[in-house]
Amino acid sequence: MSASTERKNRAAAREAGTDKKTLARQEAEKTAARSRRRWTIGSILVAILLIVMLLTNSSFFFRHTTALSVGERKYSPAELSYTYLSQYSNFLSQYGSYASLLGLDTSGGVRSLASQSCPMLEEGKTWRDYFLQLAEDSLSQSSVLTRYAADNGIELDKADLAEIDRDLSSLEEAAKAYGFSSVNRFLSAQYGRGVNARLARSMMQENALASKALKAYSDALPFSREQLDDYYASLEGDSDYFDYAVFSVQAASVPAEGEDAQDAPNDETRLEARMTAQAIEMAYKDGYDIEDCVERLNAAIEAEYDASSATVRSGVSGGSLGDPGEWLKDSARKAGDVGVIEASDGSGYTVAVFLAREDNHYPTVSVRHILIKAVASEDGTYSDEAKAAALAKINEIKAEYEAGEQTEESFAALAEKYSEDNGSNLRGGLYEDIYKGEMVQEFNDFCFGGHKSGDVGVVYGESSGYAGYHLVFFVGEGELYSDLIAHDGLASPLVNDFLAEQTEGAEPVLHYWAKLVG
Repeated sequence: MSASTERKNRAAAREAGTDKKTLARQEAEKTAARSRRRWTIGSILVAILLIVMLLTNSSFFFRHTTALSVGERKYSPAELSYTYLSQYSNFLSQYGSYASLLGLDTSGGVRSLASQSCPMLEEGKTWRDYFLQLAEDSLSQSSVLTRYAADNGIELDKADLAEIDRDLSSLEEAAKAYGFSSVNRFLSAQYGRGVNARLARSMMQENALASKALKAYSDALPFSREQLDDYYASLEGDSDYFDYAVFSVQAASVPAEGEDAQDAPNDETRLEARMTAQAIEMAYKDGYDIEDCVERLNAAIEAEYDASSATVRSGVSGGSLGDPGEWLKDSARKAGDVGVIEASDGSGYTVAVFLAREDNHYPTVSVRHILIKAVASEDGTYSDEAKAAALAKINEIKAEYEAGEQTEESFAALAEKYSEDNGSNLRGGLYEDIYKGEMVQEFNDFCFGGHKSGDVGVVYGESSGYAGYHLVFFVGEGELYSDLIAHDGLASPLVNDFLAEQTEGAEPVLHYWAKLVG
């Protein structure tokens, strides 16, 4: 090939882009492009990985995904976790002292629930399944009840919301006491990742509204006079309260034969116990010159047995009377009656003296009050000086009331301004439908002391949580307490039917992100 031909060929190759230099440059450019694409894709993958890591270690998935749905209402893992841990805490508060007897080991904390079989569920189910089911049921009910509230104009009022605020303030105090830097960190530690004060408030409001809606439905159920009377009569005294005195005469145990046999009373020792109990009964009947029934019973015991004395029991529910129950609940029973009752386990006999019966056929009362607490000393006691300071303050408030209009409305305004009772001050100090024994003794005595509407008095009160003085305004009488008991009993199955009706077709559905709970 001639030189001129080679030059012509090279020129043609350059024009066609197939010469060696051009091909080398193009290959280099392709390699650079592939490198840039790999770098870009790698950068994107790294960015995605970083985002996933950040989201995984944050609360994003806990708050912005769906763990449970009830109809149109969707609950995040954090909301479900809040309810799940609340159910767990409630269970421990009720049964914690013997949780192990129910097959629950709490030493491993919440994480261990998924590995513990639950004897209350079918085989293969765990305690995590148990508490998750309780949470599902709770959220299912609150979901439909809040919808019912919206449809029927039921809303939380100022006092309801203020009570929630107070509960959150208590959580903030608890967070500080346990050394947490914020209430959000405390709530996250208590209820799981993603739970903060905002979410807790939302769940508290939903629960409060659901409870209010359910109460509104129950209270509105109408029952006739005959229905109320018949239902209370059907309780056969189980809801009444009894005062009585008892003394037990135990039958002596005799040695048992056999290696595994246990000593126990026999017919002879049981007969001896019955004769002793009957002797005490007769001595009691003969001691009519002793007016006080308990003193008369003690004298009879001392005369026929030894120096032991009877046990006096007051305000015992008719459903908790034990062996003397049937005898005490006899409608013919009157104060001072005495009887001998055989122990159901054959261990002996009980001498019982009937003192009084409260059948709950009395009107409940409503009052408003203002509480000023005495300041506790460092050891938790209340000095006379602290009590005197509380009394002086309550008398100042009483004087302010008496200098004003002296109406229920003016008293309510003072209660909202001064009262230290967090349970009522936001409602003008109002307590409604109070029944006997519900309040501390001095407060109870005022409530059922025969007052008329508008009466005002100062009473001292003390319990395990406070000591102080109440300024009490008597509002008036309400329904019979027996009617309230009967209403609740009659309403209970209807409320259950109502809940079943409301939740029909709105069964809770667990979703993928429920795995984050617990």
